[in-house]
Amino acid sequence: MSKPSTRPNREEIKQQRKARKKQQRRLREQQQESGLAPLTPPSIPNTCSAYNTIEEETQGRVEATLGLARILKTNWPILLRRLNKIPDPRSPKMIKHKLTMLMLYGILSFMLHIGSRREANRTITHPMIEENLRRLFPDIDSIPHADTLFRLLSRIDVDEIEQAQVDLVNELIRKKKFNPFRINNAYPVAIDGTKKLGGLELWDEALLQHRIPSASQASDHENPSDDQQEAAEQYRYSVYVLEANLSFQNGMVIPLMTEFLDYREGDSERKKQDCEVRAFHRLAERIKQAFPRLPIMMLLDGLYAQGPVMQRCLEYNWQFMIVLKDASLSTVWEEYDLLVERQADNEHHQKWGERRQQFRWVNDIRYEYGPNGKKHLPLHVVVCEEQWEVVDANNQITSKTSRHAWISSRPLHKANVHQRCNLAARYRWGIESHFLVEKHQGYSYGHLFAKDWDAMRGYHYLMRIGHLINTLARFSSVLAPVIQRMGVRPFIDFLRTTLSGLWFDAFGLDAVSSILERPFRLRFV
Repeated sequence: MSKPSTRPNREEIKQQRKARKKQQRRLREQQQESGLAPLTPPSIPNTCSAYNTIEEETQGRVEATLGLARILKTNWPILLRRLNKIPDPRSPKMIKHKLTMLMLYGILSFMLHIGSRREANRTITHPMIEENLRRLFPDIDSIPHADTLFRLLSRIDVDEIEQAQVDLVNELIRKKKFNPFRINNAYPVAIDGTKKLGGLELWDEALLQHRIPSASQASDHENPSDDQQEAAEQYRYSVYVLEANLSFQNGMVIPLMTEFLDYREGDSERKKQDCEVRAFHRLAERIKQAFPRLPIMMLLDGLYAQGPVMQRCLEYNWQFMIVLKDASLSTVWEEYDLLVERQADNEHHQKWGERRQQFRWVNDIRYEYGPNGKKHLPLHVVVCEEQWEVVDANNQITSKTSRHAWISSRPLHKANVHQRCNLAARYRWGIESHFLVEKHQGYSYGHLFAKDWDAMRGYHYLMRIGHLINTLARFSSVLAPVIQRMGVRPFIDFLRTTLSGLWFDAFGLDAVSSILERPFRLRFV
């Protein structure tokens, strides 16, 4: 005879859900009475279509598609100036598609979340999509085969594609588009590394490698010789990338620059391959060359809490906010613990969103590094302890706590601690969310597109430009309300179905041309 189930039945589950909703409502009331309000934006509404008639849907589809097209067309001349400088290695007699048109084709593919070369051939080459794209972008004579772009990328200097992206960001900065989102008059730049893809095939000498010990090695040989160990070892090869993004407090993350980790850049004498810190110095030098006078605030994780990294930032006149882990910089922590209780006016309490925060800091801590501690830096350390309430699994309102610590390049005080910690350092996570979007939400970050190092990098740079244009559209005053109502990926699907149908003809081709010819000014919400 079976034992009676200990799981709750249907009525008990209903009662638990009702009790949970009651507690959540009670918690919200308590937070409102205490002056606490959530910082997270509202979720996508669970409603039916916003369009009641075919005419409304036609207008909505065409205006949304033209809005994205106008954003790209407005910024295309800036990209075109750099892309036109790329020498075309193809024979003039064999050229069917101009180099710049192939670049536009690649950018559009990523903007429309085309995940592979096969998918591009399968979807974009439909006659209706091709005709509608020609109406939006007259430079497109015909849609090329995806392999045409691959062959071009494998032969040109793909670094110029990234330079076109840098020129676009530089122009947006020059026009003061990002001024409202600066922190202490500096542009917050988050840098972090991530693996693009991995596998067992060594298809290029630039790939990083990681040893995979054989399972039989330990069981068959207690003390294997060097030859036996080498024979038993396998390697996994990967493409690892260090990205630099502008990470603003409103959630807008702008791709800035990319540095690929390269096995050949390692220290062969010490048998050490390339790493994030080594790549950081290369990337920092390139950022300084591209933006020599731009005030920058570096947002870095705990890996970069080391003397040479901080010294380079100071030499470039960059501010920084770096995560300080409990196990890092023991001498700095010792001095902080010794001085934090003895200093006056180094504490600040506030409410931020649904959280109550306590900041405590110590300025001018001497940090020594290098051989025999001959080099030293003045550091400023801040610790944030915060508390908030949640409804737990037992439907009880409980308190949770967390603790965060950062190293600041500038002294901290009550007037700047909120900006530097909450509006800058914490938004370093914007680059992590950016990685998740590019990997799992339409941009195929982990897809090769080509087993050729230069072509693979070229596709990566085109992807970053496509994502940049989509980000500008998402936060633009023209499209932000539509995207907030739909969601980003449904909005892209909305555009793809619009391009594959007769919506432009129903709206009127003269009206479409008239809208495209109107002056357009990009504004952010």
